[in-house]
Amino acid sequence: MGSNPRLFGEERKIDSMTTKHVGLYPGTFDPITKGHIDIITRGCRVVDKLIIAVARNDRKGPLFNTDERVEMVLHDTEPLRKKGFQIEVLPFDNLLVKFARDVGASVILRGLRAVSDFEYEFQMTGMNARLDAEIETVFLMASEKQQFVSSRFVKEIGYLGGDIASFVSADTKLKLEDKFKLMRLNEE
Repeated sequence: MGSNPRLFGEERKIDSMTTKHVGLYPGTFDPITKGHIDIITRGCRVVDKLIIAVARNDRKGPLFNTDERVEMVLHDTEPLRKKGFQIEVLPFDNLLVKFARDVGASVILRGLRAVSDFEYEFQMTGMNARLDAEIETVFLMASEKQQFVSSRFVKEIGYLGGDIASFVSADTKLKLEDKFKLMRLNEE
């Protein structure tokens, strides 16, 4: 029985001392939450450089346009960049594995909050592996404090007047409140 060369990294013959491991963390980030920041922070410990890919995905009907979401992610990740983590924030609107190839990422990072996330992510990982077997997917479990935080719930709670300060940064909270005011004015 021979060893599996992929298992031991022989197939690519990568010199781990000189090769940077670039990770890609994709999402809509509408808005970015403290749960996202948790995954980004922990992801930075796994890769040398993390590219946060903000999906244009207009089919989801985002509250914020792509430029606004990129700006919020840049703002909320600034403290991590100041600590020396290499983070780049880019919008994308094509196939994830193609984008990963284009930016030189060999790892896609995904956060899992609950078992319900796993089924979707498992299928997506399988499809991505079929499209490009050289790009690995790494799952990070949400920390206990952030397990139930989702952008969708944050928007719902905020729109209905609930306190969202524990779910998003102060800057993002203000941007949400401004959006909600505009929405309410438009409803009148």
